Amino acid sequence: MLRIAAAVILGGITGTILFLLVALGIGVVNDKMGMKIPINLLIAENVFSAIVLILFILIFIAVFCWQVWNTPSSDHNL
Repeated sequence: MLRIAAAVILGGITGTILFLLVALGIGVVNDKMGMKIPINLLIAENVFSAIVLILFILIFIAVFCWQVWNTPSSDHNL
């Protein structure tokens, strides 16, 4: 159970950090190229950014939970 909780927490943190990196990268491209890609860091004002953030978090939680479920627990006798 502790491994699942750790996977959920790590998935949330990883998804958030990667979203912020992708949003910053898209912001740089938007400024340099003059494009109008609707992803930015203003999550409260932009529904599309909030949806992408939630997708990133859910995807990474699923990836880490899948990894936990498919990796056998260690059997160390202390």
